[in-house]
Amino acid sequence: MAEKTGTWNASRLPDLSGRTAVVTGANSGIGFTAADALARSGAHVVFAVRDPERGRAAAAKVSGSTEVRRLDLADLASVREFAAGWDRPLDLLINNAGVMMLPEQSTKDGFEMQFGTNHLGHFALTNLLLPYLTDRVVTVSSGLHRGGDGVIHFADVNLRGTYSPTRAYAQSKLANLLFTLELQRRLTEAGSPVRALAAHPGYAATNLQSHTANPLARLGMRLGNLLVAQDDRGGTLPTLYAATQDLPGASYVGPSGLGEMRGAPALAGRSAAASDPVAARRLWTLSEEMTGVTWPLGVEAV
Repeated sequence: MAEKTGTWNASRLPDLSGRTAVVTGANSGIGFTAADALARSGAHVVFAVRDPERGRAAAAKVSGSTEVRRLDLADLASVREFAAGWDRPLDLLINNAGVMMLPEQSTKDGFEMQFGTNHLGHFALTNLLLPYLTDRVVTVSSGLHRGGDGVIHFADVNLRGTYSPTRAYAQSKLANLLFTLELQRRLTEAGSPVRALAAHPGYAATNLQSHTANPLARLGMRLGNLLVAQDDRGGTLPTLYAATQDLPGASYVGPSGLGEMRGAPALAGRSAAASDPVAARRLWTLSEEMTGVTWPLGVEAV
């Protein structure tokens, strides 16, 4: 079982020699610190990044075995190209990359950018790589999955005419948790040993907040980064814990401190909407329709 979390940090990672991990968005923030920690523990880490030049610069700072591959989650053709180039067992997929509270814009395929990048891109990537996966999928969500309207807007997930940066971000992070829930159900139904888990970093000081649409929000987040947030290495601990500890499928890990904003990793709370199996199945069906990527394991999950 998982170790006690009060003293758990990256120095407690197990030996990962011989294991391969893909980390999306590994060139910065908690993606980089996760990739760095995994590589230092012996894993071969693939930096799946939109800009290979930046990815190579980041990988050069890491002590361990790495490679860099291009992946633009806002472009399904790029996702398919990345998956088509994969030809070996994959122990760990960390769905980390994301965008946060952007002005309204669309992906290459015409989806709302936050839903398209944070959820649909990772949905497609996971399903396309699933035949190669041997251990687990960890998807990074957020405590802000409780924000916005607290629901998936199934009538129009692109939020046309009702868009707000906060509503769209919260919906995408709720989608991450519902995806994890339904993915685990399907894996169990198919008899797969692969586990699906989710994690959130709490309040971590990264460059993600600098891209928010509202100038006042950016100012507030900069102050929060200075006064409240833990650093990016603290923020990556829940991801690393979910990736390496013996936890049940569909577990959700976050910081254990006040408000789940900082502290050692532990099992985290989630909203009732994030635990709704009916919504999870409905989201899965919608995501298959939007991406054209379907369940790959040959057992029809009902």
